[in-house]
Amino acid sequence: MRDGYKGTGPGAITPDGCAVEFYTRLPVGNEPDIIAAAGPAGARILELGSGVGRVTHALLERGFTVTAVDESAEMLERVRGARTICGPIEHLDLGETFDVVMLASFLVHSGDVAVRRGMLRTCLRHVAEGGCVLIQREGEDYHTDLPRQRVDPSGFTTRIVSAEPTEDGVHAVHAEYEFPDAVWTQTFLSRPLTREQFEEALTEAGLRVDRYLTEDRVWVRAVPMTD
Repeated sequence: MRDGYKGTGPGAITPDGCAVEFYTRLPVGNEPDIIAAAGPAGARILELGSGVGRVTHALLERGFTVTAVDESAEMLERVRGARTICGPIEHLDLGETFDVVMLASFLVHSGDVAVRRGMLRTCLRHVAEGGCVLIQREGEDYHTDLPRQRVDPSGFTTRIVSAEPTEDGVHAVHAEYEFPDAVWTQTFLSRPLTREQFEEALTEAGLRVDRYLTEDRVWVRAVPMTD
């Protein structure tokens, strides 16, 4: 387990506190629609932080070719129909490029600045000429509108209980995921980024915002600064 991260509940827990069984149960949301609208039909997609393939499988059904990357072998065991690569995102170098590179799940908010920089360099390294990088940010009230909860129509409840400042602008976020037959918790480190700080981080990595894809500016289409 990474320092500052913790997870509890049934089944395997990944180094960042994620519960494999929880993510296996989690339904896909509107992510495939956002991704399909931002990239070309039939694109080759590099999905960084794919987990169990919740979004991967939906993209495959839409005709995309997906390479799924995750540091957890237990997560990747659940992925079907995609090429899988196990390893840390920030060190990935496949020697090839993709039409679309995805960095979802708020990974850009890594509490470790060096990890964030490495992840964004990985995005730039693997995006093809004319391609794009799709990044998912935290909502702008993610760390302040607390505690909050959401009851999913499928019957489980997600709670973001607290976000406690630690050091150097990093927060320890505590979340709970409750199903009728199981409960998981996760504590992870997240660095809040204003819109300006986020765009500065992209610039530092050689990327720039092409456009925000959703009204809440959570999903972003970025391109290399040379484009």
